[in-house]
Amino acid sequence: MPSVMASVTETKTSAPAALLADLRRIVGDAWVLSDPDDLLLYEYDGSVDRALPDAVVFPDTTAQVQAIVQSGLRHGVPVVARGAGTGLSGGAIARCGGIVVATSRMNRILEVDTRNRRAVVEPGVVNADLSAHTHRFGFHYAPDPSSQYACTLGGNIATNAGGPHTLLYGVTTNHVLGIEFVTMDGRVVTTSALPDGPGYDLTGLFCGSEGTFGIVTRAVVQLVHTPAGVRTLLASFDSVPACSAAVSGIVAAGIVPAAVEMMDQLALEAVAAFIPRANLPVDAAAVLLLDVDGVPAELNDREAEIRDVLLANEARDIRVAQNDAERNLFWLGRKSAFGAMGRISPDYYVQDGVIPRTTIAYVLDEIRRISRSFELPIANVFHAGDGNLHPLLLFDNRVPGELDRVLDAGTAILQVCVDVGGMLSGEHGIGMEKQAAMPLVYGPDDLDAMRRVQQVFDPHALFNPNKILPAPVGCAEVNNLRRSASETSA
Repeated sequence: MPSVMASVTETKTSAPAALLADLRRIVGDAWVLSDPDDLLLYEYDGSVDRALPDAVVFPDTTAQVQAIVQSGLRHGVPVVARGAGTGLSGGAIARCGGIVVATSRMNRILEVDTRNRRAVVEPGVVNADLSAHTHRFGFHYAPDPSSQYACTLGGNIATNAGGPHTLLYGVTTNHVLGIEFVTMDGRVVTTSALPDGPGYDLTGLFCGSEGTFGIVTRAVVQLVHTPAGVRTLLASFDSVPACSAAVSGIVAAGIVPAAVEMMDQLALEAVAAFIPRANLPVDAAAVLLLDVDGVPAELNDREAEIRDVLLANEARDIRVAQNDAERNLFWLGRKSAFGAMGRISPDYYVQDGVIPRTTIAYVLDEIRRISRSFELPIANVFHAGDGNLHPLLLFDNRVPGELDRVLDAGTAILQVCVDVGGMLSGEHGIGMEKQAAMPLVYGPDDLDAMRRVQQVFDPHALFNPNKILPAPVGCAEVNNLRRSASETSA
């Protein structure tokens, strides 16, 4: 099967002096990077693709973002928003060069309204920092990607990020009430922060748009009450099919835990080497990590119901965290799984397919077949409760041709996900990684409709060009379109 993805490494020319002078006037000399050595730090995110920007700029206010976007239009260069750079699909990479707008200085929590259970934040606020800030009021922000101690809320909105607790609480779009964003001509637009407000749901449209419609400069997000009680279980299995069947069994029984995570043996080995104190069972074929939250008086009954399902599906051992410290260790192991791969492999490539829960066993078996066929170790650690897979393909990028083989294997996994009625991405976004794979799911009319919507917001291909949708033209043609736009705006 030919690969529908490609690793891109592009070298850009230095930014025009007039553009750099504009940017320095807007934010100050200290907040513009243009030296090639500095730009190297911004040529990648958490994916395998690379491309150099022409400049990186660090705005501190919405007005500065406006001026930067207007400057980009004037000079005919793209503008790419970037949060913490933890994305896994190349979404924050300046594929066609231009200006990277790093929002790390816009990191203020502007308001916490506990009465209405909401907060107003800037895009550079780190995900976990919002929950740490609101914990004293008895609230937290529910979406919890594994990178939550580094990733920012602006990036979460761009990719519609999820996390282990998506099963009960939903993804980012379920917790963003309204946004402020800068349009391609530098205007500031604010969407309604009222639930079920009249008119088009522009807030929902922006969640997952990956910076192709505009740059978010402020967001109103929903807070949830911190649960009164939490019960965390770790169940071990001697076979992957039995572990997979337990996931379906729990949901079929009408039980909705806050989280159901699955790790296979290779993932367990990596985590055990990285965080031995997590004390994970490395001899198990797979484990399930489950959170159940609610009123303490009800937790015993819910735990008993889950135990019955786990034991009926051949769980060999069920451990319950005895205190917060043990619970946090279980979750530290799970959330460190990606980083732990460095213990067993020089490089990894992660996929993000979504499948029906009832097909987990079949798809994992197909992934094992792909692993053998391509001679690549593949570790599996994922959100089993909502069928969001994260197979980690382990390889050594120093070996010539190895990356191409990995990308072909990744394509084969995506095809399996689509064949069982699944989707290309659950939370990492399409970016440049999967844009050529979009026709696996969408027909020409579907893609054309999406392209028309994108052009309404960005007719001159200014914002994060050549992402998400299969590109009808290359970067050279996109640059010609932008040059034409800049001449018109002048």
